[in-house]
Amino acid sequence: MRLILIRHGQTPSNLKHLLDTAAPGPGLTPLGQEQAAALPEVLAGEGIDALYVSTLVRTRLTAAPLAAATGLEPRVREGLREVVAGELEMRGDEEAAALYLSTALAWSAGDTGRRMPGGEDGAAALGRFDAVVAEAAESGAGTVAMVSHGAMIRTWVAARADNVDAGYAAAHPLANTGVVVLDGSPGRGWRVLLWEGRPLGPEGDSAEDAGPAGEPLPGH
Repeated sequence: MRLILIRHGQTPSNLKHLLDTAAPGPGLTPLGQEQAAALPEVLAGEGIDALYVSTLVRTRLTAAPLAAATGLEPRVREGLREVVAGELEMRGDEEAAALYLSTALAWSAGDTGRRMPGGEDGAAALGRFDAVVAEAAESGAGTVAMVSHGAMIRTWVAARADNVDAGYAAAHPLANTGVVVLDGSPGRGWRVLLWEGRPLGPEGDSAEDAGPAGEPLPGH
C-alpha cells in the first residue's frame, strides 16, 4: 500500500506556537485555506483510493478540497489525532515544546512506556495510529491519504519506517500540508519514499543527515 501522510494547514495556534491538541481545535488561517486548496494539484498524480482524517476540525478543513477533487468521502478516525499534550496543553514556551517533542520522539526510539505529562503514553499513541493504518490496509486500497498532525506523523513514521529514525524526525519538522509518502504494509513494514519531496534511498539518510535536534517546536 502507498500511504500518504499529510499535515493539516496552518492554524492560528500554529502562528502562536501553542500546543493546541484538544478537540475540536481551531480552524485554518487564510494561508491554511490556501495550503489546503493547493493539495489536489500537489497530489493529482497519486490516484488516491481512500481518504482519512482525524477528529480535529483542522484536518477535515484541510482535506475538504482533496475530497471534492477526488470524490472521496473522508473517513473520520480518532486514532489520527495529534499527540495529546496533557498538562502541556496550550503552552507556548520553549520548555513545554521541548518536553512535548522529546517525549513523543522517545516513543519512536522504543521508550513507549514513557508518558506525556497528564497525557497518553507511547504504546497508546502509536497503537491508535496503527489501528487506522491497519484498517486502511485491510480495505484493499492501493493508495491511501491520511490528513493528520505534525508530531503524530513524525513520531509514527520514525517508529514504524525501516529507513527513518527519531534523529531524522527530530531534525526534519513538517511544514503545514507537508507530505510524507511511504510504501509497505503493517505485516511487512514500511519504508519512506519521500519526506516533503525529498527522496530517501534504500537506507534513508537519517544517519548522516540527522544533524542537530532541529526546530524544537512540534508540528501540532
